[in-house]
Amino acid sequence: MAIILRALTPDDYLPLYQITQNPQVIWGTMRVPFQRIEQARRWFESLDDNDYILVACTADGEVLGSCGLHINSNPRSRHIAELGIAIHDDWQGKGVGSQLMTAVIDLADNWLNLKRLGLEVWTDNAPAIALYKSLASK
Repeated sequence: MAIILRALTPDDYLPLYQITQNPQVIWGTMRVPFQRIEQARRWFESLDDNDYILVACTADGEVLGSCGLHINSNPRSRHIAELGIAIHDDWQGKGVGSQLMTAVIDLADNWLNLKRLGLEVWTDNAPAIALYKSLASK
């Protein structure tokens, strides 16, 4: 099945909120479980010119996950961005994360002139660590 990568749209906030409530997403990320939808909406509305978020979806529009960059706003560290990723439980391990990360890294390197990307990962999240290591070697 073809996976389409595109920019975030206002219609994405509800499906992305639902993805962040998936058990594997909660387990594998720093997200707090049982987040209220109002909190997710406020986060979505707070996105600004320092945020670049890509969404992966199927041809029929089913949202599979997202990956994004938040560029530091401090002028001294505008060359640094934090990376975040969340993939629907049903789509983990199927290449969605790899495609999103590859596209976001390309955006950082070739369009945004970023010099450093940071991310946080739990030490027991072996699938994510394997993905990050595979991309670091490219």
